[in-house]
Amino acid sequence: MPTIRFLLITLIAAPMLALAELVPAFAYAALAYALFALALAALDWRLMDRHTAFAIEREHDQRLSLGAENLVKIYVRHRGQRDTRMLLRDEPPDEWLVSDSRSAGGTPSFASGSGGPLVFTFMLRAGASHVVQYSAKPLRRGDYRFERITLRWLGPLGLMRRQHGYDLGNAVQVYPNVQEVRKYDLLLRRNRLADVGLRVSRRFGEGREFERLREYQPDDDLRHISWKATARHHRPITMEYQSERSQTIFVAFDVGRMMNAPAGDMTRLDCVINAVLLFSYVVLGRGDRVGMMTFADSVTNYIEPKAGRSQFYCMLDLLYRVETQPVEPDFRRALSYLKLKQRRRALVVVFSDLTGGLSMQQLASGVVGLRPPHLPLVVTISDPSLQALAAAVPADEVNAFERLAAQRVLDERRRLLQQMELQGALTLDVPSSQLSASVINKYLEIKGRGIL
Repeated sequence: MPTIRFLLITLIAAPMLALAELVPAFAYAALAYALFALALAALDWRLMDRHTAFAIEREHDQRLSLGAENLVKIYVRHRGQRDTRMLLRDEPPDEWLVSDSRSAGGTPSFASGSGGPLVFTFMLRAGASHVVQYSAKPLRRGDYRFERITLRWLGPLGLMRRQHGYDLGNAVQVYPNVQEVRKYDLLLRRNRLADVGLRVSRRFGEGREFERLREYQPDDDLRHISWKATARHHRPITMEYQSERSQTIFVAFDVGRMMNAPAGDMTRLDCVINAVLLFSYVVLGRGDRVGMMTFADSVTNYIEPKAGRSQFYCMLDLLYRVETQPVEPDFRRALSYLKLKQRRRALVVVFSDLTGGLSMQQLASGVVGLRPPHLPLVVTISDPSLQALAAAVPADEVNAFERLAAQRVLDERRRLLQQMELQGALTLDVPSSQLSASVINKYLEIKGRGIL
């Protein structure tokens, strides 16, 4: 197809045709000029590389992570004989968010925004390769598809351009955030878990499983002195304990209609699923067993507590498929089922949304009913915008009513959480951005204190 340069060149023939009204010889000049321009265009077209001169490949993880920046790279290799200015167009799914796109080693060529086609321009030298990349952020789990990649390039004279679509469309699955699991492993090896808000200090002496013997320190608990070792060594010896292993942790979360409400860019359910995945990975890494249950007006999925890597992948596959139900959750029924199935004492972590009314009272009674033998921990996602509204100074009467309504919702929420705490349950009410770290830290605290 012709370029703007070719069109501008051919427009020069127009004044010649106009002058031909006065001087007929200009008509021959205009015709000769047009034929010359067409000849140049034909030469440019002939000298251009064919689409077979370019090899192109898109690279990304087969399982992309929900709510994370997933890197997508596109490799272009030029097997032709001439340097060529390229335009590349990729088509990720429209539902994704796309971060600043950059050519490798170059400057941004696409402003951030929501999905849709991406366009990159760059100079590709003969016999060389080039990489362009961008980050895609899926906001929902499920199956998606990348579409074709289109290349457009100019001839050596810049008069003509070719375009070819490369059929690189492929299916891709968006899973819960497995990138956070990889990041956790990396930071654990580097002893830098504090970078993601995790407290990793070991609490010797607070668990119930023997760790080692050491010399007595002035601040040690006298109950932990080993009198036999003291008599044998003729000096005070203290027994150190660590958190018990092979304990049971059970995760239950509500998939009722309110869990489809937004929490930032994602739904509350997807925020919970990301937190559950990382939490379960940490629990299994600590040698404990973990099980899982999802429920709405009835129990929808149940996985028996087990240890080991296979349990993590079983939970990952289930979390990939979980969807919200357009019904109110029945907490009493679900938690009664859990207590019936799970006889052995466990830390039961219940994720839900406090929506008010009857469901909140059902949650409170169902959680309290887990004791004994279980230790319940209720985790809810707080709403920073609601807290900001309740704390704002009203500018008019409408703002005053909004502030009053927000304050009443927060007060009711606070009373329910306090009620559960007074009856022996533990609670966490944190923003979605702090959900994973807060739940893991609470688990580590419970293990360290030896109260499970």
